[in-house]
Amino acid sequence: MAAPADHNPSRTAGDDRNLVTIDENYLAPSFEDRAVMFWEKHGRTVITVLVLIALAIVGRFAFQHFAEARERAIAAEYAAAQDSAALRAFAEARPTAPLAGAAFLRLADEAYVAGNFAAAQADYEAALRALGASPLGDRARLGFAISKLLAGDTAGAKTALESLANDVVATRTLRGEAAFHLAVLERDAGRPAEAIRWTEQVLGVDPSGLWAQRALQLRMSLPEPAAAAPEISLQSVPDSSATPATGEAPAAVSFPGSGG
Repeated sequence: MAAPADHNPSRTAGDDRNLVTIDENYLAPSFEDRAVMFWEKHGRTVITVLVLIALAIVGRFAFQHFAEARERAIAAEYAAAQDSAALRAFAEARPTAPLAGAAFLRLADEAYVAGNFAAAQADYEAALRALGASPLGDRARLGFAISKLLAGDTAGAKTALESLANDVVATRTLRGEAAFHLAVLERDAGRPAEAIRWTEQVLGVDPSGLWAQRALQLRMSLPEPAAAAPEISLQSVPDSSATPATGEAPAAVSFPGSGG
């Protein structure tokens, strides 16, 4: 009698002879197989990268929102500063904010009008630190220079004016004004040639502006620079012995630009 078939499942449970391992060495994995293999190897890395990207996006929008809210608060504080004391308190509390620069500029203008040029210099300088390279910053540079001039520091004023007049990225109108003031200084110092040079710079920087018109008027009031004496070589001097005996004198030499 044949022995009955052994149907005990425990004897066949570990029989995996017919299973095929699917990995990168499998000859023809399908797209789904490749996706599964990729996810098994790199799933955690992908999740980490996605989480970091999401956090970066959220952080960026949160920072923008915070910055906008902060700027609105600063603008409200500036608008609420109605007198000089409040303006100064606002500007000194936020010395690097652009609106603090505008506050310092207003304070400097007030000191300038009042004739307090030492205080005006200090506030113009503080305004420049906050405003940097901008039209209002250039205006603070000019105010600082003119305040120095009116306070009696002519050398320091000239240095500041020259810095602005020669700054090719500064506001053209303010560069022209700085050059005009330099022309006036040179005229008053008895250096008409230097004054003419600065008037020409005004015309070159801002030819259609107000300061160009004033520079033209100043230029017309200045004497013409003396023409340099020409250098005459001995070889160019006519030999009197070679002059034809006609009784006529040699022709005079006319130098271009000598005025005739």
